[in-house]
Order: sequence, then structure tokens, then C-alpha cells
Amino acid sequence: MKIKYFTGTDTALVEFSDHNASQTKEINENIYVDLDPDGNLVNMTIEHASRQANIAEVAYQQMKSKSS
Repeated sequence: MKIKYFTGTDTALVEFSDHNASQTKEINENIYVDLDPDGNLVNMTIEHASRQANIAEVAYQQMKSKSS
């Protein structure tokens, strides 16, 4: 996964895979998702990212699954 932030347009692009997108769905007027032909998530675009998300800080945390 890659996150790209374009300061000139205040847009964040989150790339989940390198598949080709076949359709784009609008979540709201500032958030769009691109899907591959099988409906899998390829990218998410966040416009006005500094207002829509905490783009100044990005963290990754892997959680262990609970064992029964």
C-alpha cells in the first residue's frame, strides 16, 4: 500500500493494489474509490485531505488476532 499526498491540490491518493481500475465510485463529494473488474479496491482519492483526514500523521499498526 502506498499513500501519496499532493500539496498543490491538497489531495491524498491511497493505492491498495497495482490492478487496473475499471470503475470509480463517489463516496461523497471529496472521496472516491476505484475498483477493479472484480469489485476489489484499487485506490482511494481524498480531496481536501487536510480537512477530511489527519494527513499530517500516518501510522501503521498490525494487530495480533485473539486466540480462543
